[in-house]
Amino acid sequence: METLYGQGNFSRSTSTNTHNPVSLQHAMSEHEEAMLQKSKTIGIIGLGDMGLLYARRFSEAGWKVIGCDREEQYDYLSQTYKDEKFTVKKNGHFVSREADYIIYSVEAENIDKIVSLYGPSTKYGAIVGGQTSCKSPEIAAFERHLPSDNSIISLHSLHGPKVDTTGQPLVMIPHRTDEAALHFVKSLVSCLKSKVVTLTAKEHDRITADTQAVTHAAFLSMGVAWKSCNQYPWETPKWIGGLENAKINISLRIFANKWHVYAGLAITNPSAHDQVLQYSKSTTELFTLMIQGKKTELNDRLQKVKQFVFKHITNHDLLLDDNILEKFSLNKTPPEGKQPNSHLSLLAIADSWYNLGIVPYDHIICSTPLFRIFLGVTEYVFCTPGLLEESIEVAATNTSFRQDDLHFTLAAETWAKIIKFGNFSLYKDEFEKTQAFFQPMFQEANAIGNEMIKTILERVKQREDQN
Repeated sequence: METLYGQGNFSRSTSTNTHNPVSLQHAMSEHEEAMLQKSKTIGIIGLGDMGLLYARRFSEAGWKVIGCDREEQYDYLSQTYKDEKFTVKKNGHFVSREADYIIYSVEAENIDKIVSLYGPSTKYGAIVGGQTSCKSPEIAAFERHLPSDNSIISLHSLHGPKVDTTGQPLVMIPHRTDEAALHFVKSLVSCLKSKVVTLTAKEHDRITADTQAVTHAAFLSMGVAWKSCNQYPWETPKWIGGLENAKINISLRIFANKWHVYAGLAITNPSAHDQVLQYSKSTTELFTLMIQGKKTELNDRLQKVKQFVFKHITNHDLLLDDNILEKFSLNKTPPEGKQPNSHLSLLAIADSWYNLGIVPYDHIICSTPLFRIFLGVTEYVFCTPGLLEESIEVAATNTSFRQDDLHFTLAAETWAKIIKFGNFSLYKDEFEKTQAFFQPMFQEANAIGNEMIKTILERVKQREDQN
């Protein structure tokens, strides 16, 4: 087959906004798209949260969609989704033989095993893609197990299943394809109204590591530290204020999700390994300066970080402010005033970016909704006049948060070791123990978190429109 991009070796295209399908490169007429919908079948292997989102959105847009999950769930899923516009099949063999574009929406840990099982059954000339968070092992599995006549065009929607797809980043990876196949896939995903960004698998993995690995490590470590201290932060007077609300809501939002979503990115992506290790290193080094009372050294180090990461930000450009975040609290009693905090977790995020040479704003087009909030709260600490200096003062001279910061440093080291060893079982165990601790608050935290995200994304859009 003559391929357009062969083996993923192509130049990055410009970002294409699919909010209006006509804006897609080689855009189709409505008649052409209608003809495709009549002649093509979409297959989803894995009807978890994201697989189900795709199955619903594509079928509601008029495409014929078939899907499957584990074979032992066939009867249950057939009954559960009997009123949906897509059809449940018994297993991936039935999907692979019939579908013209097959999307593997499975855990990154299992991609090779599942593609090896169903890949050889793929329909002649069909297109295959995946939805895992790390593309290198996904592409390797496709190359290893798919017939050579199949095209490979992978996707990655950079958001969770409960987020509106409109305007969100959607990475498309045309690894082995021709113009007609690419044309078809672009027509299909236009119904999501996402911002399509075309990358290679290698570029995707580097950028997702740059925008997610360090920040996930930070908020996972917060949750473990609070569990280790046996405290619900919204019930503790020192965790008061808008910034604390954001930290609590983000951490709980992560732990309300499935563990494999984060494990796949952290463990299967080599770029993420380096970054999580650097986060643990930054946390330990900053904590060491704090307990040694080395205020001058701490200040010098963090001012260099600020200049490198946030040099273009002014106070007027800040995504967040305390007044906006004040209302998103899980605490039922009115706050009596916030307590100064070292904000070690956020200082270490920016310190890691500095040491890794990452400027997070370079990747904002590929950022998830959560990443924009991670960036916003970190930016807030470094760029709000006087707040960084207050945090440094507290870190070096005030011991009221020392126990919390010690637990946090140990938690960051724990996550770094788990990811370094590539142990999915240990990752799952640590995640689910913390998840169980916070379980009673997830429903309320998600409701408040959704409002917070909506508010912040409106601010992001305002900033982008101004620029």
